[in-house]
Amino acid sequence: MQSGPLVVDTYELGRRPGNERTYHLSVEAPVRLGYDVYGVAEGSELDIELRLEAVMDGVLATGTASARATGECVRCLDDVEEDLDVDFQELYLYDRPSSQEEADDVVALEGDLLDLEPVLTDAVVFALPLHPLCGPECPGLCPDCGARLADDPDHTHGEPIDPRWTALTRLTEQPEE
Repeated sequence: MQSGPLVVDTYELGRRPGNERTYHLSVEAPVRLGYDVYGVAEGSELDIELRLEAVMDGVLATGTASARATGECVRCLDDVEEDLDVDFQELYLYDRPSSQEEADDVVALEGDLLDLEPVLTDAVVFALPLHPLCGPECPGLCPDCGARLADDPDHTHGEPIDPRWTALTRLTEQPEE
């Protein structure tokens, strides 16, 4: 395992159940946490309150991460920013299970090191709204011209023409011969 800002050494705990340590980590996000429209940008600050507790099978990591999520409103494409606090908890096993099927479902320590990145990524992604909005009443954009409807609530394009009359409209718009 590579060392990194979200890799924590559990050597001080030993393998004695009941031992615990608390940490305050202030690190830069090593990768973007979230999805294309909304998330915690790579390099932005992550504040993590972490408690590691030795248990019979491994190390239980419990904590809270605070970060600033940024992105775009899905209706009007304005910038959206929000302070995000997520809780996480994961058991890191001392030994990997012998069967591959069981190994896919668990997280294991590598030596005495545990990596918080996958756990934080899951916690942040599940905490983010699927459709971020700049406000609950955001009217979005005009479907015809793309004008932001919050800036001009009386925005119109005139009376819509019945699609059955479009052929007749094209005849009247042709130049006289």
